[in-house]
Amino acid sequence: MRYLSLLFLGLCTTFATAQNINIVRDANAPRAKYGAEKLAETLSAKGLKVTSSDKLKKSKDKIIVIGEKGTDFWKQNAKNAKIDDSKLTKKEGFQIRTQKNIIYIEGTDATGALYGAMELADRIKTSGEIPSEINIEDSPEMVLRGACIGVQKPFYLPGRDVYEYPYTPATFPWFYDKKLWTKYLDMMVENRMNSLYLWNGHPFASLVKLKDYPFALEVSEEDFKKNEEIYNYLTVEANKRGIWVIQMFYNIIVSKPFAEHYNIKTQDRSRPITPEIADYTKKSITAFIEKYPNVGLLVCLGEAINTIDDDVEWFNKTIIPGVQDGMKALGKTEEPPIIVRAHDTDAPLVMEKALPLYKNLYTMHKYNGESLTTYTPGGPWGEIHKKLSSLKSVHIENVHILANLEPFRYGSPDFIQKTVKAMHTAHGANALHLYPQASYWDWPYTADKTKTGERLLEMDRDWIWYKAWARYAWDSKRDRNEEIKFWDNDLAAKFGTDLEAANNIQKAYDESGEIAPKTLRRFGITEGNRQTLLLGMFESQLVNPAKWRVYPGFHESCGPVGELLLEYAKKEWNKEPHVGETPTQIIAEITQHGKLAVEAIDKAEPKVTKDKEEFLRLKNDMHAYKAFADFFSEKVKAAMLVLRYSYSNDISDLDKALPHLEESIKHYELLVSLTKDSYLYANSMQTAQRRIPIGGDDGNNKTWAELLPHYERELANFKRNLELLKSSKDGKIATKEGKPWLPAEVTLLSETKGTYAVKNGTKVYGTPISELTKIAPELQNLKGIAFEETAQNENGTHLKFKNTKAVKLVVGYFNSDQKRFLFPPSLETDAAGNAHGQAEVILASAMNLKELPRINIHTYTFQPGENKLDLGKGRVLILGFIDANQTVTPRDVGYIDAGEKGAIDWLFY
Repeated sequence: MRYLSLLFLGLCTTFATAQNINIVRDANAPRAKYGAEKLAETLSAKGLKVTSSDKLKKSKDKIIVIGEKGTDFWKQNAKNAKIDDSKLTKKEGFQIRTQKNIIYIEGTDATGALYGAMELADRIKTSGEIPSEINIEDSPEMVLRGACIGVQKPFYLPGRDVYEYPYTPATFPWFYDKKLWTKYLDMMVENRMNSLYLWNGHPFASLVKLKDYPFALEVSEEDFKKNEEIYNYLTVEANKRGIWVIQMFYNIIVSKPFAEHYNIKTQDRSRPITPEIADYTKKSITAFIEKYPNVGLLVCLGEAINTIDDDVEWFNKTIIPGVQDGMKALGKTEEPPIIVRAHDTDAPLVMEKALPLYKNLYTMHKYNGESLTTYTPGGPWGEIHKKLSSLKSVHIENVHILANLEPFRYGSPDFIQKTVKAMHTAHGANALHLYPQASYWDWPYTADKTKTGERLLEMDRDWIWYKAWARYAWDSKRDRNEEIKFWDNDLAAKFGTDLEAANNIQKAYDESGEIAPKTLRRFGITEGNRQTLLLGMFESQLVNPAKWRVYPGFHESCGPVGELLLEYAKKEWNKEPHVGETPTQIIAEITQHGKLAVEAIDKAEPKVTKDKEEFLRLKNDMHAYKAFADFFSEKVKAAMLVLRYSYSNDISDLDKALPHLEESIKHYELLVSLTKDSYLYANSMQTAQRRIPIGGDDGNNKTWAELLPHYERELANFKRNLELLKSSKDGKIATKEGKPWLPAEVTLLSETKGTYAVKNGTKVYGTPISELTKIAPELQNLKGIAFEETAQNENGTHLKFKNTKAVKLVVGYFNSDQKRFLFPPSLETDAAGNAHGQAEVILASAMNLKELPRINIHTYTFQPGENKLDLGKGRVLILGFIDANQTVTPRDVGYIDAGEKGAIDWLFY
């Protein structure tokens, strides 16, 4: 911690001469009492006799008084001390003063008193002595410093949708482990973290019963009693440590029994707010606030709610009144914290309408999205942060998911300190919400595979992750040279090394800490958990990322100014000057980072005397990072030559690309070797939401060994196509035309404006500009379903139908970011965006209209029965139904606009 004033006078009281310590604290103040207990443990461990009392009495023994400024306890026990506390005003601040044989620890508030006691305990642990004279003060920079735990799983539960995980011993046995909770809460308070977030889709039906909705409870009576007991234990123990328990939930999700009672879905993005759902949710929140002490709420208005207007109404008329009713029932006026998550909503508008109704509001937004990519954030996402931080509330930075860091160890103090500084300077934020570094969906365990089969605890493995973020959330302005010394000492103690070896371990963390951030921000498709970076990327994704839908705003927001691969290739061909961070720069840097990380960790190894197994796992991670960097760099080198070929039509460019692809396979084979016995998986999300580099359906493709055959097939395809090019007379390969898809018959149950033939000359909206001019062969037997433009823009697109066999509905999305066109499915903002297999583009650039944007084709799969499709507002084409059992081959049809460059990814298929 940073100390505004630090003065040690005289000699320290050693444990050889001072045998009796009396700690005076208020037994009715849980936080001061807890701080006194931790201080007593430290003193007792040194052989001292420690007593506790509620009142200061004269004594020759050493006395420590712990209390909160302004309380009756403090006034009574510090009345004879000449202590100036006029500057003790900052939340959670404290000062420690010595007067003769008495050490006074005074907190601005209850948590400040706790932190003061723990600070003295830490100093005694470090020095082995009680200071005879100490005069210091300190306070945290960030208002909230929190960590989160996902009460969720890597897979969907049977019969349930995304985020739907009732609290039960069968699903979450760790949730009922009091020793585990105590260990985690102790870790938090040791790091001076003051908020614990529990993430779950709909937790209320596991934690409260409602008189008006008894059927909504979705756990057994036995499990409900266990939930009550453990949640009460958690909130009480957290309160002792100055920690708010903040329950997160998604909107609008209801319990499965509630949904079945009313014959509705548990979650439906297109559903309007209904009186029953609003009343049920409001009363659930009231019961939660009334029942559990020291709790707050984190509200995610996006993903499962209909419109921005609904967001505002839901927050102001359901959530806030629910909290206020809970306060009334308790007879309290202190408002529990409510945090509005900016994800997939208009948070500034929500806050504008809500602040007159409720004051203790916070905002939260993802720092680099769902990854860690830069300490120089900006772009459109940066503007959202700045807008939110300008409101009359505290803005929280959410270090979220870390999809690009899974599963290797990450602990770069340098990167993390720079990041926290950027949160203040670039975004104007003053609070931190921290995800686990890895294995969020599989908490409390890591992905490490051990010889005994025992699972490692994430909080143990990633100790440096929590410590670094918390340290800089307390004070981001620490001197860098002093920080190097601090971490050298910490790492030396951890691994039993000298300071030189510890410094090499720190270097390995710092060097490897740049690899994943730099790689993703320059080459990634998305910062979200749709992409697992450390499994790699296909050449087709590097040379034609648009086919995979690059997440809007990602590259501008999550890194410094620079060029993407396609931009770089075009400028190289046109001999134009480059700007900012370039692909060639990044691959050179990540390979160098990998090299230096391995050199440093290997150099440290002979000096390690403690925790050798963990050190060897850390060392293996450094070597894995290097193998990944080398693999990825070779792939980028090949991609640059392939893109050059798209301009030069010179086959020698492809010849030059081949050795780089072959070399990339060698590095990936090393990566497989390094991980096959050390990791259970790369990514903890193991559902169809993950699409890049390849789909994670049914828990597949989650290891490097599983991915290797795909990369080998990619190489074989490239070799084959290269030989075909060489043997062709004109240097071209005749592309195969797609075959028409087989239509399927369905019975339409909703009124429509009729159907139309999907063929050239058809005006899909009845207007000249909507005339079809080019259509992929696959679509030419289909019958489109007509909709009015105005109705689609104002009300969305809705279709009910009945089918006797499985079908796929063919939907055409306009390739445009204008709001008058419906945006395609986005797993970044809609976790249910692949529920019908609709997330991926099946046919890219597959249709041209006379004066409207070209069309990309997605398909939605529906099983036999009565079904419906509800899409949001904006123009979209419903092109008909096809048999779901036929083979559908994804491809880029290539109907592009004049002056555009055709996709070159066909070389890898």
